[in-house]
Amino acid sequence: MATDSWAQAVDEQEAAAESISNLQINEKDEKPKAEANGAKTEGNGNKTEEDDKEDKAAQSLLNKLIRSNLVNTTNQVEVLQRDPSSPLYSVKSFEELRLKPQLLQGVYAMGFNRPSKIQETALPMMLAEPPQNLIAQSQSGTGKTAAFVLAMLSHVDPENKWPQCLCVSPTYELALQTGKVIEQMGKFYPEVQLVYAIRGNKLERGTKLQEQIVIGTPGTVLDWCQKLKFIDPKKIKVFVLDEADVMIATQGHQDQSIRIQRMLPKTCQMLLFSATFEETVWNFAKRIVPDPNIIKLKREEETLDTIKQYYVICNSKEEKFQALCNIYGAITIAQAMIFCHTRKTAGWLAGELSREGHQVALLSGEMQVEQRAAVIERFRDGKEKVLVTTNVCARGIDVEQVSVVINFDLPVDKDGNPDNETYLHRIGRTGRFGKRGLAINMVDSRFSMNILNRIQEHFNKKIEKLDTDDLDEIEKIAN
Repeated sequence: MATDSWAQAVDEQEAAAESISNLQINEKDEKPKAEANGAKTEGNGNKTEEDDKEDKAAQSLLNKLIRSNLVNTTNQVEVLQRDPSSPLYSVKSFEELRLKPQLLQGVYAMGFNRPSKIQETALPMMLAEPPQNLIAQSQSGTGKTAAFVLAMLSHVDPENKWPQCLCVSPTYELALQTGKVIEQMGKFYPEVQLVYAIRGNKLERGTKLQEQIVIGTPGTVLDWCQKLKFIDPKKIKVFVLDEADVMIATQGHQDQSIRIQRMLPKTCQMLLFSATFEETVWNFAKRIVPDPNIIKLKREEETLDTIKQYYVICNSKEEKFQALCNIYGAITIAQAMIFCHTRKTAGWLAGELSREGHQVALLSGEMQVEQRAAVIERFRDGKEKVLVTTNVCARGIDVEQVSVVINFDLPVDKDGNPDNETYLHRIGRTGRFGKRGLAINMVDSRFSMNILNRIQEHFNKKIEKLDTDDLDEIEKIAN
């Protein structure tokens, strides 16, 4: 395990017989800047805590907009059953689920030929009789929305003209995306109808809904159940809480979701999905979902075995930029993603790289989600070779030709601690689809060296200093 101090790292760097020209720069022992330590600042382009909340929801929507098919993930799932003595079923085809013919037709019309890994295990649980509750970790693009939509459509009785399934999403836009999946999958099942409990959809008081499925945001759904009485919560058979990690990052949504859940009958099937399962998400999930089955990604699958990691010692953002230019001058890089901590730094770096003649795309939080999707498509098509971004792009974006990820700033949370989850998602943009990948971390202070050491300890993975001896190896990976 590498636990060198900043000073030791500098000494080793200076003692090395050979190193990349201009890459090693002596440390001037200065306090970390607000930008480096994750301080919450406003007005100068730095990202606030509120931006982070918006970005979580925007990122989930972005992932839905840019996906045309399922991710070919190698992640294995771990299943923790509520009743360990119960047989564990999984399916390799949709026919095995004995779906209604019109639903099977809808599944195939959407381009699903066989269940994804999460669908193989989750669907038999969600379609079982009696219903089983489920908490599931599933990354974007693994087919989880289609899975819970199929469960809702399967449990609906079309003869009964009242809400029977309730799905809560953290934002208006995400609710609309889920609704689109329901409309696509249910297009051969016209007896089942959908209504959106979202802002702007104002119904007259006294309205009795006849639609069997309600998709909405927590505040509006709570009003429809409690104040306006459009929905009789005691008649709900299936309650889906989607994007739980985004939900609990949004002010008030956690409390509203719990209040909705408490109105539902004990027989209601509870399904909760989240891309991440930090402790706050787990605590929330356990309050919402009693006696659950649990599906989560195996921890050992979240490793960095295919990614070669290095660090470079610098002293300022200008010197980090110079180091970046030296790396580009020393090796050929197919396509690279460069992560910055703030919009301000990302904008500055993109401009500097453009002036050096690089084809650069910039992705940051002030852009509309549709604009971000267009930038990603251009990058994916190879129209730009370098994508400079903040954390808005760290999760769920698969570009097969990305060979290098550069952390211009190491990821930290709002308290200045290492953000290990973000680090994993950032450098996970390389080394995908079974290929080798390369990650280079820029270290510019004692503070950032400490962050790097703590990241190494967390993943139990040594990050090497970058020097001339490594050039041949990283050339093979980067190009």
